Order: sequence, then structure tokens, then C-alpha cells
Amino acid sequence: MNNFEDPRPMFVRALDQAQQLMESVRPEELDLPTPCTEYDVRTLLGHLLTVIGRIDLALSGEDIFSIPTVTETEDVAGVWKERRTALEATLAEDDVLDRVCRVPWGTVSGAVALNSYGRELATHSWDLAKATSRLDVLDDRIATYLLPMSKQYLPAEPRGGQIPFDAVVPVADDAAPYDQLVAWQGRQP
Repeated sequence: MNNFEDPRPMFVRALDQAQQLMESVRPEELDLPTPCTEYDVRTLLGHLLTVIGRIDLALSGEDIFSIPTVTETEDVAGVWKERRTALEATLAEDDVLDRVCRVPWGTVSGAVALNSYGRELATHSWDLAKATSRLDVLDDRIATYLLPMSKQYLPAEPRGGQIPFDAVVPVADDAAPYDQLVAWQGRQP
């Protein structure tokens, strides 16, 4: 396992937060733009379905690219529940944190993969919250936990190309935790 504490409790908190935000989306919000310029709310929901599926695939030693970047479905809640149930079973396995996982950025332990995908879930939760005016529901403990790892594993430079993040956005040292996290990942808080 890596040098960080067991990431599963905070990862599950990030899953809960993403699920809460996904469930709160109203039909009239589906076409709204998000800070993640590739996605509107509808496609961001589909991408979050892919993220949860890919986490389970990575932890299970399977090909994460066997599912598309955006899962297209009319049953977002049903697919999320199905994939989350499978992921929770995988997370409960004793050796999950020490497994070797192949992810887009290399080969890492299960613990590092969870923290990395936790950052993706948290950032896309912020994207969704920002797009739907629900920033008040974000759990700052998640961002506070993930920020040091973001800075450790995601370099400030270079960005772009194989490191698919925009330049770090400067924010005050005392900025809110989510503002710091998303700014590090190249988003304007």
C-alpha cells in the first residue's frame, strides 16, 4: 500500500457526493454547459458512469478501455447503482489496496488508483455542482483530503498533451478547499 491512509472511506464519501449530485439533476439542466468544457451536464453524467465502471475494472485487473469515455443511457440511476454495487464488492476485498492496476497514466497500486479516481470523482462532482448551482452541497473534507495527493501526483508543469489538464489557476492559500483542488486541476473556481 502507498504512504497514505486507507483511501476507501474518503473514496466512498466521494462516491456518495457524486451520487447525490447526479440524483439532484433536473431534466431541464441536462443541456447546461459545465466547467469541463468537453461535457454538458448530460454527457458529464455519462462520463461519471464510465468513471465508476473504470475504477472497478482497474481494481479487478481488467481493461478500463473496454467501456467508452461516456456511457450513453437513459437509465443513469440504474447503471450507477449496478456499477456501484459491483465496485463496493471489489472495495471490500482484503487485497484491493495492494493490487497492481493499469490506468491511463501507468501502473499503480490499488490505493493510488483509488486516490486518483477519487480526485476525478471530486472534480467532476464540482463540475456538476457548478453547472447546476449546487456548490453548497460539496463536502470540503473530500477536497482537503485529495489536494495534497493532487499536488504530489499531478505536476504543475507540463500540462496539456499526455497530461490532460489545463495550467494551474492561481488561488489564495486560504481559498476554499474545492477552489484549491479544482484550480490545481486547471479549472477556474
